[in-house]
Amino acid sequence: MHLTYLQGIFLGLIQGITELFPVSSLGHAVLVPAWVGGSLGKVASEDNGSYLSITVAIHLASAIALFLVFRSRWVQLIGAGLTSLRNPRGLFQQAKLSSSARVFWLIVVATIPAGLLGIVFQKHLTKIFGDPKYTAIFLTVNGLILILAERLSRRTKVQNAQFENQDDKSEIAAHIRIPSALAIGVGQSAALFAGISRFGITTSAGLLRGLNHRVASDFAFLLSLPIIAAAALVKLPHLLNSSQDLGPILAGSLVSFFATFVSIKFLVKWFKTRTLYPFAFYCLIVGVISIVKFG
Repeated sequence: MHLTYLQGIFLGLIQGITELFPVSSLGHAVLVPAWVGGSLGKVASEDNGSYLSITVAIHLASAIALFLVFRSRWVQLIGAGLTSLRNPRGLFQQAKLSSSARVFWLIVVATIPAGLLGIVFQKHLTKIFGDPKYTAIFLTVNGLILILAERLSRRTKVQNAQFENQDDKSEIAAHIRIPSALAIGVGQSAALFAGISRFGITTSAGLLRGLNHRVASDFAFLLSLPIIAAAALVKLPHLLNSSQDLGPILAGSLVSFFATFVSIKFLVKWFKTRTLYPFAFYCLIVGVISIVKFG
């Protein structure tokens, strides 16, 4: 397959805008080329494996932007996590760990299921990746998940209102335990299907555990970085060993970096006062229309 600079920049823009919106960046990487058609549609459909590698590699730019925005928090979390290793027995006594250390290990635990399932089912996922019909179905399901999470989380958030005045780390640590982190990690693995949003699944899980939108989205931002970076690094050797011109990919990655940076800033402000409903309705509308188009 041959990716042009214009196509690389276009894909990078899509990736950067949609990566941290709860609307599935992989889903848009499939549906947008399918709707546009022409040479871009051929690039996305002719070689699923190579196109997936390109798309995931561009994700690395999003991971870098995500780290830079939350770099001070990551330094604190990693430092607390490494410090907790001095007393290995204490890792099994969460109550004795600091809030930062607990959040760090919750992120580690929640990342493991998605990583393992991604490795096990990689070949099967690649086969259906470029099919817009499946992607449209999953995007519709994603919209339903977001609506369901909003509806079901109302009672939970009222019951846990006493935690509202705590800082983000304390609130995450207060509501999420190791079993919940594992469940969130398994749920996050659904985002391996193009059309299901990793950010949306994680935020929804946080809402159902009693976190408000601000803190649930904050936990989702933190949880997104390890899996995005790991997936991108796994795919990089495939691209470096291929005949694909890396210039368009680098151009797309640069655009993706800046678009992701802007998206994060927007979403951090959005979830201070607003909900998932607009994104849910968007997914339902685009998903249903795409099912009719490609079904």
